[in-house]
Amino acid sequence: MELETIQNELQTVDDQLSALFARRMELSADLAAARQDQGLVPMDLAGQREAKARFQDAAGPALSGYAGVVYSTLQDVSHSYQASRLGKSSALTARIARSLETTPALFPESATVACQGVEGAYAQIAADKLFAAARISYVKSFEAVFSAIASGFCQYGVLPLENSTAGSVNRIYDLMMAYNFSIVRSVRVKVDHNLLVRPGVKREDIREIFSHEQAIAQCAEFLRAMPGVKVTVCENTAVAAKRVAESDRRDIAALSSHACGALYGLDTLAADVQDKGNNYTRFICIGKEPEIFPGADRTSVMLTLSHQPGSLYRLMSRITALGINLTKLESRPLPDRDFEFMFYFDLETSVYSPRFIQLLADLEEMCETFRYLGSYSEIV
Repeated sequence: MELETIQNELQTVDDQLSALFARRMELSADLAAARQDQGLVPMDLAGQREAKARFQDAAGPALSGYAGVVYSTLQDVSHSYQASRLGKSSALTARIARSLETTPALFPESATVACQGVEGAYAQIAADKLFAAARISYVKSFEAVFSAIASGFCQYGVLPLENSTAGSVNRIYDLMMAYNFSIVRSVRVKVDHNLLVRPGVKREDIREIFSHEQAIAQCAEFLRAMPGVKVTVCENTAVAAKRVAESDRRDIAALSSHACGALYGLDTLAADVQDKGNNYTRFICIGKEPEIFPGADRTSVMLTLSHQPGSLYRLMSRITALGINLTKLESRPLPDRDFEFMFYFDLETSVYSPRFIQLLADLEEMCETFRYLGSYSEIV
């Protein structure tokens, strides 16, 4: 068969498939509406399994597996379309609507903010970038930031979520599973790491370097060039600088920021020692209740899925069908559940888009557990 003939016939088949697909979507929506009118659940799972088996059998043994994937995808997009036609809503969508109505038009200029570490920490820099006049309370751990929000001690908390070089801060994702909170904004902070010492200390004097584990990971190449020097993890880079400044030892140094060097009176032996110059950390600002400020175009959710083949694929196909951009996918192991995971998603979509409401309805339907973490904008 000639190439042009094959292409023309393929186009004809595609046109037929397109028309049949449109007809199938309408019929599936009509079926769901009819079932709802009769007081039945919209989806007949047993009937769908039988229909899928018939579809695979009709395709023949060689194409059965491929046909199964096609039919599962058809089912997923049909369910999404059915939900949009039936106008499904939930307590979550009602809560989001209330947040949109009650959240102030402007992000607050001043607030009480919990940050892990001490003065000079990157969390403090992030807080100052978020708020014109932040009243910062410093706490010792990331968990204490969540606790400060949960107890009402602070209005907001600022936490590092991921770094462009070293990746995600896993401890934050683990704590997200334990606390109820809402992300109200995010911000990116340029990170510079410098080798800081007490005045007069020389590079050859250094026997130990203090810093946060993320900073250590971001400066791996620099540290490899200092063999024999002990590297010690501490709470954060600002704590490392403060420890060096307050110590009587003259054989220690810190990997910390220019700001911390000036704040604690330390000299810079080497500047910008991170492996990559384009080094940013993304911080989230969390509050106790959902607040959706104007311009929110990013949504974060956490969810778990049934431990079955294809469950993540089917969820991703729903997101794709709605034309929503997935900007981050993170997985963390679930405590006490072998080889099962919690998934964290960042989705790029305006809260004012009908696709946003449709997406939430789809995710609530598909997931074993589902938590909406907030809709917000990001400061770059």
